[in-house]
Amino acid sequence: MSSSSQDSQPFHWHVSEFDDRGFEFRGRTLFLIVVIFSVLLLLAVLYLYARWVCQYRHLPYPHAPAPAPRPRGLDPSTIKSLPVILHRSLDAQNSREQAECCICLGVFEDGDKVKVLPLCSHCYHSECVDTWLSGHSSCPLCRASLRVDSPDDSAVPQVVVE
Repeated sequence: MSSSSQDSQPFHWHVSEFDDRGFEFRGRTLFLIVVIFSVLLLLAVLYLYARWVCQYRHLPYPHAPAPAPRPRGLDPSTIKSLPVILHRSLDAQNSREQAECCICLGVFEDGDKVKVLPLCSHCYHSECVDTWLSGHSSCPLCRASLRVDSPDDSAVPQVVVE
């Protein structure tokens, strides 16, 4: 029973019993504390720098607005201005290569509306190439650019491969 009576005694302490004047950091302990503090400080600086880089790397100049993205496809008026012909199988200009639309892989039938792209003269079904050109600005086969630089220019395409 003596052990249970010792456990039930309250813990008594007095401030004067704890003398911390002899508490010192020496040798390896002091070195280890300095190294840990330096590593934590370095990690904090690297974290702040990484946040700063990620936040401001997209802006070319600190308060300049980001440039508007260039539209990928052609505008509808340019698409509508491309020439449309009716396909005839007896035409000498329709070679074996031009016998099918390379977008839908459908064979050109007599009377099909075929759109001819300027510069490269590749032919496609009108509906197929209109859908393509609404999302792209080049010929689906040879990638010749159909984009016009300014509204003052005529509808003549540029010779730029995208």
